Amino acid sequence: MSMEKKKSNTSLWIAIGAVVLIILLIVWLTMADLWGDTDVAASILPLMHI
Repeated sequence: MSMEKKKSNTSLWIAIGAVVLIILLIVWLTMADLWGDTDVAASILPLMHI
């Protein structure tokens, strides 16, 4: 496998992992806010104007 192809695959997996971690963080903070388990102002729903 060429070095360029290997680097491309690695970058893709790092990007996918970062997106998954961001989604998990948003879910975690939102649930903690709804349950009142945190002092962090993590209300995501009011910020989403649909």
